[in-house]
Amino acid sequence: MNRFGAILLFYKPYVLWSLGVTLFLISVDSDFIVICAAKLFLLTFLWYFLSETTAKRKLIFYKNLGISTLKLFSVLYIIDILITSLFFKVFNVFI
Repeated sequence: MNRFGAILLFYKPYVLWSLGVTLFLISVDSDFIVICAAKLFLLTFLWYFLSETTAKRKLIFYKNLGISTLKLFSVLYIIDILITSLFFKVFNVFI
């Protein structure tokens, strides 16, 4: 459970950007598959950015906790898709 909390702590600075992208893509009437593909592309870009810059020090903390980068970003994608699906369903009901 502590590892999951650490993953959520890693996701915290990116949640607003993720919600912004989700709201933008929903507003331009994108399908859910397109939104998921865009999120996967952005998460891949985030992984590349973090692993190739000096920000990779953040990833060392998670490696010390026993969380590999693949596991970290996989769980982030699953959490992000769950939140995205919730927003997608809510907006389709009310709009």
